[in-house]
Amino acid sequence: MSMNRREFIKLAGISTLVGVGGVSVFNKLQNNALEASEFTAGPEALNAKQWAMVIDMSKFKTPEDYKKCMDACHSTHNVPNFNNPKDEIKWIWPETFEHAFPGQEHKYMNEETKEKSFLLLCNHCANPACVRVCPTKATFKRKDGVVMQDMHRCIGCRFCMAACPFGARSFNYRSPRGKDENGQPLIKEENTAYPTRMIGVVEKCTFCTERLAVGKLPKCVEVSDEFSKGALVFGDLADPNSEVRKIINTKYTIRRKPELGTEPSVFYVIGGNDYAIVPELL
Repeated sequence: MSMNRREFIKLAGISTLVGVGGVSVFNKLQNNALEASEFTAGPEALNAKQWAMVIDMSKFKTPEDYKKCMDACHSTHNVPNFNNPKDEIKWIWPETFEHAFPGQEHKYMNEETKEKSFLLLCNHCANPACVRVCPTKATFKRKDGVVMQDMHRCIGCRFCMAACPFGARSFNYRSPRGKDENGQPLIKEENTAYPTRMIGVVEKCTFCTERLAVGKLPKCVEVSDEFSKGALVFGDLADPNSEVRKIINTKYTIRRKPELGTEPSVFYVIGGNDYAIVPELL
């Protein structure tokens, strides 16, 4: 009987789980019911049926605005800086319109929009391709729509990276716990409240589930209020009274690569004006 590479890796991952946790673990994995370890939610935890984020690009005025969001995220989650594009680990990063929204640009677009940087992160898709291809369920979607990455279960096959059409995942080719060429720690100031990773695993944005569990908003959302209230808005997409729904209903928003059918949960406000619906034109 022939076996392709995917089947082999999946079998190897399951075998490891069986060796550690026994047959019951194997049965749970087969039934797609095995849940990865998560931060324990307290009574003050924030809850939603479908978490989503709206990024209002009209409120980002300077490079420092982007940097505040990225630095806050990366320092909170112990993301190392290798100073090397090949080894780069990123949870949130800037990109031009052309690369963020390929196929949606055109030659008549105003230069400000065309040249502006857009803040990108994992889209926490309602129909995530990464979840479908993960052989060990290290990538899975929570009931509240957050797409998670269990770095303890990850076997480093990188199928999720190949499947993700947004480039939202990073692979640890080097240990983030190590030191740079000058002997300095790659993580300058470690946040002991969040675990560091090891070489050979994939990581990405998790919508700050560890903060949601204690009643706090994602760190990037919190720090964005320092330069412009409403630059990043986080809330329940399923709640018609939530702030994210109100923005989506009153302003023109776009999502990345909508034609792929992954249904991203991150929306972008491109212009600052509201778009009213005129009943007589309907």
